[in-house]
Amino acid sequence: MTVSAKVSLVKKARKQRRLYVLDTNVLMHDPTAIFRFQEHDIFLPMVVLEELDAGKKGLSESARNVRQVSRFLDEMMRNASKAQIDAGLVISGMHRSAGAAATGGRLFFQTEPLPSMLPDTLPGNKPDNYILGTTLALQKKFPERRVTLVSKDINLRIKAAVVGIHAEDYFSDKALDDLDLLFTGMDELPKNFWEQHSKDMQSWQQEGRTFYRIQGPMVKGWYANEFLYSELDNFESVVRELDERGALLELTRDYRGIRHTVWGINARNREQNFAMNLLLDPNVDFVTLLGAAGTGKTLLALAAGLAQTMEQNRYREIIMTRVTVPLGEDIGFLPGTEEEKMTPWMGALMDNLEVLTQSSGEGGEWGRAATSDLLRSRIKIRSMNFMRGRTFLNRYIIVDEAQNLTPKQLKALITRAGPGTKMVCIGNISQIDTPYLTETTSGLTFVVDRFKQWLHSGHITLVRGERSRLADHASDIL
Repeated sequence: MTVSAKVSLVKKARKQRRLYVLDTNVLMHDPTAIFRFQEHDIFLPMVVLEELDAGKKGLSESARNVRQVSRFLDEMMRNASKAQIDAGLVISGMHRSAGAAATGGRLFFQTEPLPSMLPDTLPGNKPDNYILGTTLALQKKFPERRVTLVSKDINLRIKAAVVGIHAEDYFSDKALDDLDLLFTGMDELPKNFWEQHSKDMQSWQQEGRTFYRIQGPMVKGWYANEFLYSELDNFESVVRELDERGALLELTRDYRGIRHTVWGINARNREQNFAMNLLLDPNVDFVTLLGAAGTGKTLLALAAGLAQTMEQNRYREIIMTRVTVPLGEDIGFLPGTEEEKMTPWMGALMDNLEVLTQSSGEGGEWGRAATSDLLRSRIKIRSMNFMRGRTFLNRYIIVDEAQNLTPKQLKALITRAGPGTKMVCIGNISQIDTPYLTETTSGLTFVVDRFKQWLHSGHITLVRGERSRLADHASDIL
């Protein structure tokens, strides 16, 4: 290849390389964002650096992310000259926190003032408008390149489209492209399943439990602790093992009958029964429950926890926590101890605890009051603000409203679990309150997708509401 041909290829590659302008909220949401644009270039306006400097103080998750961004930038700029900074710092190699290899893109800073191209209706005295003006100026300066503004702010993306800027959301933090692809934890067997597998199926009983060994191409699509059912045959089982011999299935326990109550309550539908099997299984250390309001997530998790803590002595105590949106902000303005400060956010716990104490029906009002006091002594309410650095041994941990946690926050929380601890994460991903967090970027969605292949975890999506006929009707028509 001649020298002129090589030069033309380099020019062509540069034209194809896109230039991404990052908004401040992208870096505050994911500090490793600068490593996730592959071979493309990144531009940081000076106002973004100013906003990062203003947001570095505090104990919130966003402040921690800002400080991490500053460390990344400082590491990249170390020993770099002014000429090298003006020419763009090469983003190369693989950073441990990024989890993805950068392949030759460059990081540019705004080193000179750019003429504002904004219309008079958008004055440039707001940070968002400064970013819009900078992006418009870059489009004019590099007409041969595709300049894209990346922001988690929907309103900024709308304004960008109005003034003629191509804008995108930040997609690299999505666990799934489509929420419909999220693992549900159960699968219905086809109608002809037993006819196809009758010849190569083995069945036996061991210690009062019924097992099946099944082979075939369908087995490759199953996961450990996934539930399989057949409406026609009234068959319900759970996948126990997956290896070269096929899948090992075990018939589930039925907690819908009166004789198999768990702390005075029964499962009311198939999904609740599957959830009970996971919550009461000592070999499952991590359980996630998704579902709309009224599907019984908190009640099932609490009942299973009480049964294993009070009756079986499997755990020392129950720890219940939930995110106080925004996570990490100081709750010190509320009076009392840590547990008293968390009480306003724990209404769901108190409501379900009242249901569980009334279900016993023994001893009248005095008996229920004594039972309630005993249960409260074994249930601890803890704030997530003070979880960092702790290790929980032989605890049953319930994380309520987990849909409001980011993947990094859930990772920090799950890694607190010590030997003998079981963690249950429950939430409704259609009710996210954390800014810039969506159904596909929620930490709850993230752990459901990442843990589905682990032998000691399980997940169930609850579908049917069991709160009351009024609540069910309202959810259908409103």
